[in-house]
Amino acid sequence: MDGPVLGISAYYHDSAAALVAGGAPVAAAQEERFSRRRHDPAFPSRAVAYCLSEAGLRLDELAAVAFYEDPALKFRRVMATWLGTAPRGFPVFRRSFPQWAGWKRRALDDVRAQLRELSGAGPLPPVVAHRHHFSHAASAFLPSPFPSAAVLCVDGVGEWATTTLWHGRGTELRPLAELRFPHSLGLLYSAFTHFCGFRVDSGEYKLMGLAPYGEPRWAPLIRERLIDVKADGSFRLDLRYFTFQYGRTMTGRAFAELFGGPRRSPEGPLTQREFDLAASVQAVTEEVVSRLARTALERTGERRLCLAGGVALNCVANGRLVDEGVAGELWVQPAAGDAGGALGAALAESYRRGGARGHVGRGSDAMAGALLGPAYGTAEIARFLERRGCPAVRLPQPELVERVAAELGEGKVVGWFQGRMEFGPRALGNRSILADPRDPEAQSTLNLKIKFRESFRPFAPAVLAEDAKDWFDLPGESPYMLLTARVAAARLRECEAETWGLSGLDLLKVPRSAIPAVTHVDGSARVQTVSAGQNARFHALLTAFRRRTGCPVLVNTSFNVRGEPIVRDPAEAYACFMRTRMDLLVLGDFLLDKRDQPVWREEGDWRAAIPLD
Repeated sequence: MDGPVLGISAYYHDSAAALVAGGAPVAAAQEERFSRRRHDPAFPSRAVAYCLSEAGLRLDELAAVAFYEDPALKFRRVMATWLGTAPRGFPVFRRSFPQWAGWKRRALDDVRAQLRELSGAGPLPPVVAHRHHFSHAASAFLPSPFPSAAVLCVDGVGEWATTTLWHGRGTELRPLAELRFPHSLGLLYSAFTHFCGFRVDSGEYKLMGLAPYGEPRWAPLIRERLIDVKADGSFRLDLRYFTFQYGRTMTGRAFAELFGGPRRSPEGPLTQREFDLAASVQAVTEEVVSRLARTALERTGERRLCLAGGVALNCVANGRLVDEGVAGELWVQPAAGDAGGALGAALAESYRRGGARGHVGRGSDAMAGALLGPAYGTAEIARFLERRGCPAVRLPQPELVERVAAELGEGKVVGWFQGRMEFGPRALGNRSILADPRDPEAQSTLNLKIKFRESFRPFAPAVLAEDAKDWFDLPGESPYMLLTARVAAARLRECEAETWGLSGLDLLKVPRSAIPAVTHVDGSARVQTVSAGQNARFHALLTAFRRRTGCPVLVNTSFNVRGEPIVRDPAEAYACFMRTRMDLLVLGDFLLDKRDQPVWREEGDWRAAIPLD
């Protein structure tokens, strides 16, 4: 019998909770937004409490709780890996075995214990486990707008699977093919992330952003020595070059010798080698994803494709699928990583119990724009401002968006806090920092003075959906900022003479389009299209900005600083506003000017409390 289902992902990274009722997502949030610990792996107790509160439910009113993977099967994979790589993995085995022999192997018991703490004396609903890649596949297909589709899931590793192909029809998912650990495209990409000095399971998007600064000169060597890719996209890694199977790092001496020396030290200077390594592994990744996608479509006879798994967050690879016309239609789960596994597990269990995909008949997805997190009403925001003594003016929406659009047009940087928080890694217009994309200085200002992050990192454009084709080579919509597209030729500027002789980060100095703050060095952009139905207030702001400037585009970056989770509530938004060089803050209907605020004081260096990502 269908009933509300709570999904949980936990104990590795990006723990999350999601609640599904009537076959549709009602609430979802990552634990990091509550704990303020980036990629928090802990049991998501606060995210669970939020989901139940949002739905107005108690635990004993749930039909089931669904966990996103099978802990016993994962334990068997870990043990088999340790035994298969002995004695090299003994130091890691000695440190990790007590946990795996104990609570990790019986993680469902820990889930029940944690739920018991939340529920008190009340009865618990049944707790069930779904396979990791089945949860990914469910998160990709079941909320998609398609009645049927091919489904491709690619990540590091779940229990055993690293890559899976599925056929989704109605509410059913049929497995077609599987690649198993240790042969993993996600772990290959993470190996290069590690070797280039970035943090695994966190810095992969940095590697993707670094790739356009380099040339894929190492790609032939990667194909020759590291990964054997077949025509259908299946592959095998040469494990002699990796240490992730038995060590605490991703690569060892053989990998370093292959690529000209030791790994870059974290926070060390970036060299042409890192630019070229990033470009090379990105090229190989795109090639493998493209072949896998074609195989999934051929084997299912479908024209529609759904994606999930951590590799599905590689928006450049996704953009290539669109550019090449691989699929007639493409839909990517906005929380494609492990956080989205919580939603996938809940959806899978809901449909197993008779849930219906009512959204399909409406021609829309079921994700509600990924706006599934907590919201704070006008009264709550007003109480916070009064309690803190923060000068602010409350404005009706038409006046508010006109005022903010005017300030953005004059070069101001605005913290924009509205409605429900986004689920997934992207800020989509409710927890965003906004700026004028026409300003050639905006990228460096945002990176160095507001986000406090590396200068090479690109920013994404939010564009009115109705104007997107005039500004980007994008055949359809991209509501979740998961596709990279070329800036339209009419908006590019000739800059070949200015880039002559430049390389690496010096390429940043050359404006390449009419919207240089969101145009990467290769002329691309990670695009978010905004429709009135998806986010009415953000759409109204973009419309007001277009009316004033002729440009329907804004810089949209997440409302946080480097190493910090995206802000969740008004207090976190205000702290981020005051700690950085943002000019204005919009909290719901309230507009705050930095110049009017009391002097910001806090003990110690706040940045020391936020570990680098």
